[in-house]
Amino acid sequence: MPRNFLTTTEVLKLLAETVPRIEAGVSELMPSQFATAPRLGEWSLNQVLAHLRSCADVWGGAILAIGVEGQPVLRAINPLTWIKSTDYLELPFSSSFRSFSEQRAELLHGLEQLSLDAWGRASTVTGAGKALERTPLFYGRWLAGHERSHWRQVERIADALSPGAGSTG
Repeated sequence: MPRNFLTTTEVLKLLAETVPRIEAGVSELMPSQFATAPRLGEWSLNQVLAHLRSCADVWGGAILAIGVEGQPVLRAINPLTWIKSTDYLELPFSSSFRSFSEQRAELLHGLEQLSLDAWGRASTVTGAGKALERTPLFYGRWLAGHERSHWRQVERIADALSPGAGSTG
């Protein structure tokens, strides 16, 4: 289903699935493999997780700012810019994943408290060209859909790095 049609229930379900999907996808790997890109020019699992954390900071933060705090005006932040202000790319996968898991639990707790009206509450987002009206549901759909595409990326990387990858059996 296209992400712009996801319901609040579907958004919550997808956001709740991200941590267990990543955990299951990487369960067979050794810690040394998390910093290894499967092929030249591709991301390592550490890089994917750093990207997911950056997006969760920015878009998850926007969801809570609008839905919980009711901020009428937000400044847009690009996750690709935000990541430069963090140490996510340097952290070991295990500690970074633990932080991501904790952050996700906090986000889900906040989202579960939102009323349907709060999911539809609009805020003005400035700083990325023309001012835009955005809702928690917009950002939730964006984050859930974006993460869903990275689940498959994590699985592909883990498969390529797994023992026996590329063997003929």
